[in-house]
Amino acid sequence: MVICQRLPRKIHRERPLRRRITKCPRGIARCFSSPPFLFWWNTWFGRQLSDKQIGEFLNDEKHPRHIQHALVQLGEHMVRHDPGVKPLYPELIRLAWHPVEEVRNTDAWVMGQDTSGTGFHEALLKMLEDSSPMVRGNAALSLVRFGDSSGRAQIVALLQSARIIASRSGRVTDVDQAGTPIHQGGLVAKLQDGRQTTELRSPISGRIRTISVAPGTHIAAGTEIATVDPGDGQVWEALRALYLIGQTGDLPAIGPYQRELPEISDRIRQQALLTEKSIRDRAAAQQP
Repeated sequence: MVICQRLPRKIHRERPLRRRITKCPRGIARCFSSPPFLFWWNTWFGRQLSDKQIGEFLNDEKHPRHIQHALVQLGEHMVRHDPGVKPLYPELIRLAWHPVEEVRNTDAWVMGQDTSGTGFHEALLKMLEDSSPMVRGNAALSLVRFGDSSGRAQIVALLQSARIIASRSGRVTDVDQAGTPIHQGGLVAKLQDGRQTTELRSPISGRIRTISVAPGTHIAAGTEIATVDPGDGQVWEALRALYLIGQTGDLPAIGPYQRELPEISDRIRQQALLTEKSIRDRAAAQQP
């Protein structure tokens, strides 16, 4: 989740960071230095690694969490403009195609921390086609730091609810409730088809908006099971990215976050208003 943001001194746990509503400063690079949206539940990356350990962890294929740990700390070094980590930059390009989604997600954020990195821009453009919506979103957000709005559609998608679709037919044996907070990868429902059990999980963190089936229901493949609204962190990052690159066609996706509803925080509502104003001002300035 990446846009007009500030980097915390350390990433300790999976909790939302406290940020003020801000207008983007003059330099785009300063605007985009927040950590990626999602980490494994209860994963703590605060333990400092030596430069040698960072290099070792980046290649620890048996422990993807070690790779993610190293990526987070490598990103912190990059924000501090530490030239000592530049020899590790080729590893970041290699990890863009890692089989573990969380690794690719973090990698997309890290490559946005140094726009001078050879090959980073090209790798991020390719990551816009990733199978994971979160990886695509983080790649799009990092591209904004390069002055590249190629991922604008992916950023707008971060504001939209995720649809949970049954990949196969079966009987619903368990389903969560609307209004329940959920992490990326959290279980939404289970289907039973003979001896085959299918678990349907959320692709994003947020809150379950709707549940369309009840336990005991027999459904066909392609049936919508639920929708999940994105969490504050994801919405916040997308809104601040669109503050910089949004177009008038994006306003319908931004408008719902300006409503005074209990599930929309004040900071989200204010940022949505600032983003709309920025888009309209930019469009007016472009008029002949």
